[in-house]
This record gives sequence, structure tokens and C-alpha cells, in this order.
Amino acid sequence: MTDLVLFLAQAADGERAPSTWLDTVRSGGVIAYIIIALSVAALALVVMHFWQIRRRSLLPPHQVAALERHLQVHDVNGALAYCLDPANDSYLTRIMSAGLLRFQRSAFGAFELKDTLEEAGEEQTARLYRSTDALGVIGAISPLLGLLGTVLGMVGAFESLSRSAAGNSEELAANISLALVTTLLGLILAIPCVALFTFFRNRIDAHASESAAEIERLVLSLEAAGAPADTALRAGSAPMAGMPA
Repeated sequence: MTDLVLFLAQAADGERAPSTWLDTVRSGGVIAYIIIALSVAALALVVMHFWQIRRRSLLPPHQVAALERHLQVHDVNGALAYCLDPANDSYLTRIMSAGLLRFQRSAFGAFELKDTLEEAGEEQTARLYRSTDALGVIGAISPLLGLLGTVLGMVGAFESLSRSAAGNSEELAANISLALVTTLLGLILAIPCVALFTFFRNRIDAHASESAAEIERLVLSLEAAGAPADTALRAGSAPMAGMPA
């Protein structure tokens, strides 16, 4: 009879409800909560990058059309004022404003224009790269946090074994769970973060190349606007050359 009661008790213990994901996270301890917090931050960064790193954000069609209208009529001042307006701040206008300022302020602005635009484009592209660094850092440190939790769990497991010959089975199971859960959570977070980090970098490269082609098309009108100014400069210097000494 006693054996039957023990058997029924063991069967009842074996029929306990399976643990949920929340229980799994709790078994990971503080390290697991840190990884969960990083996953929330990573999700926010992914949403932000999907919104920012797209053609409509980097090259807004209405801004391209507005700059094209200004430059086709050689209205460099109007194009520059449009780019410097805080309401029109974008990847495109930041690059174009640097080129337009050099075009206006330098006597050789028409010749330095392309170099200035290339430098500004590289700077703005590097700025986009830096915005994705946080996602790359999260992807890099997540497995390390999981490894840290693994080490802490294994240390605790060996300590529980050393305190008694038989060992405390519940404490030993909790430490082993900490060791496995943190590694699992770290890898679950790291894999998509690294993949999305590479995806966003490639997306930046693609949009930067497209932006360069679009800016070069706009610059054709701007270079045409610089030709009359050079002609006028040469015409104004001719009488001075013919003056008697």
C-alpha cells in the first residue's frame, strides 16, 4: 500500500504543468533579464533603422524635385536656402548644402564642387554606418553575456555538489538551468542582430550609390550654372590686361 501511494505521488509530480517562457527567463537570473532588456533595445533600433534607411527618407522625391527646379534656372541661392531650412533636413540636403556653399564661397567652386560633394557624401554615409553600430554591439555582446551566465551557472553547480556528497538536486538543477538558459537567450538575440546589422550596412551602400547618381544628375545643372560666372570673370579681366602700364 505504501509503495502504491509513493507511486501515485511520483506520478502526480510528473504530471505538473510544463514551464512557460517566463519561467525559463526567470531561471536565467539577472543575466537573462539583461539580455531581455537588450532585445527590447535591439527591436527599437531595428524599427528605427527600417524607417530611416530607406530611399524616401534619404532622397525624398519632393526635395529632389524642388532642388531640380532651383538649379535648372540657376537659382543657387534658392537651392542653398532650401537645403539649409531645418524643415528640409535629410541625407540629400546635407550633402547638397556642403557643395552649394563651396560653389558660392570659393572662386573655384565649380571645379571643387564634385570633390566637396564626395567628401560630404562620405561623411553622411559614415554617419549612417555609425547609427547601426549599436545593433552590431548588441549582436556581439549577447553571446558573451550568455557565456557569462553559463560560467556562473556551472560555478554554482559545482559549489552545490561540493557542499554535500549527494548534492542538493534542486539547487543543482537551478544552476544548470542558469547555465543553459542564458546561452540560449544570448544566441537567440545575437543571430538576428548580426544578420540585420549586415543587412542594414548593405542597404546603406545601395542607397548611397543611388544617391550619388541622383546628386550627380542634379550637379549637371549646377555646373552649367557655373559656366556663365567663369565667362563673366574672364570678360571682366580682359580690359584690365589691355590698360597701359
